[in-house]
Amino acid sequence: MLSIRTAPGSGAFGRRNIKSRCILFSLLFFISSSGLNAAPGDSTITLTNAVQRALSQNPSLKVFPYRYAALQGQAETAGLRPAYELGFDAENVGGTGDFSGAGGAELTIALSSVIEMGDKRAARQGVISHSRSVLNASRQVESLALLGEVTRRYVDVLAAQEQVTLAGEAAQLASESLRIVKKRATAGATPEAEVKRAQAAAEQAKLALLSEQQRLAYLKVSLSALWGVTSPDFDKVEGDLFQFGEDVAFDLLYAKVEKNPAIEVFAAESRLKEAEIRLAQTQSSADISWSVGVRRLQETDDTALVAGFSMPLFSGKRNVGAVSTALAEKNQVLAERDVMLLDLHTQLFRAFHNRKQAIVAVKALRTAIIPALEQALVETQAAYQRGRYGYLDYVSARQELLSARRTQIEAAAAALTYGAEIEQLTAEPLALTQYGEDNTFSGTPQ
Repeated sequence: MLSIRTAPGSGAFGRRNIKSRCILFSLLFFISSSGLNAAPGDSTITLTNAVQRALSQNPSLKVFPYRYAALQGQAETAGLRPAYELGFDAENVGGTGDFSGAGGAELTIALSSVIEMGDKRAARQGVISHSRSVLNASRQVESLALLGEVTRRYVDVLAAQEQVTLAGEAAQLASESLRIVKKRATAGATPEAEVKRAQAAAEQAKLALLSEQQRLAYLKVSLSALWGVTSPDFDKVEGDLFQFGEDVAFDLLYAKVEKNPAIEVFAAESRLKEAEIRLAQTQSSADISWSVGVRRLQETDDTALVAGFSMPLFSGKRNVGAVSTALAEKNQVLAERDVMLLDLHTQLFRAFHNRKQAIVAVKALRTAIIPALEQALVETQAAYQRGRYGYLDYVSARQELLSARRTQIEAAAAALTYGAEIEQLTAEPLALTQYGEDNTFSGTPQ
């Protein structure tokens, strides 16, 4: 994810750090609604604030308490023993001849129930218990995905702020170019057409600035939507777009992928399927239905005890299909786990190498390309003022520099976004050196 340390020398951000020593899953269980440290109305927001608010207020996480409540209700039902039934039976009533009226009636009152065989009650409770484990893992996956999405949108806003700053500088540069062109035109060294072109370029630069400002406003709305707010209560986000740190070996990262909550979901589902297999196997043991009661014979005015039991035959054979189905579903979960691991490997490989390439691009732009273009612009502007270069040479040098700086911002944002994806896949932060000498980790509580 993103290091929250401001860029040295950046006019858009102040120098502030977010101190942290915790790892990702400490955050998932630490944060509560009382842990928010960015009150509405604050002009700036940190990644820590954004993550805390999202985890405590995002609507997608609010469904889990209801799911836990539903499982609790199912657990109470699964723990019930078979119900007792009270029955009343009347025979030889309202017939003809000797059985007319109620004189020859036989009245029976009986209590009945079922004796469950095969420990079915414990098997039902086991299914509910493992369902709760699956829900816990699913909540971790949802929380981890939310963390990744918060970081990605945060990076988008941070990059958009840099783009707005760059667009403002481009507008100022266009205005300065217009002033230089007008000065040369006044001296008769430049045709009036070049003045018109410079005026058009200055107006286009203003439109580009307005467009970047509108895009920034939208991205701030998109970020604040993750904690259920439709109108952003912050003006800007804090952070260093150009802080990457050292790389971590791919093999070390992939070793952590197997501990990803998405894989833990499959493990929990596998245990759930095993519990369902045990439940299906208990159905092979036939339950015994019993009843006991009292019978009244009206004709002789006598009473007698009655009792009985029954059980289905060949329950084991009839239940073979259900057991086979449960076994197949478990094997399906194991196969899906293998598919998920392959998919995660591909995602990690793509994110790892794309991040690496983006960091290489940023460093090359910062150390070699942009300084050269800055010097070229200074020399081209001086040569243009002396009449040695034409207007197109001057404009081209300016646009090349702006394009390179724009590319640097995009590459830096890509590097941080891919870093957030890597952390989501591994469920752990990248090496702490990525976040500077103070060993900060983005998104953890201060």
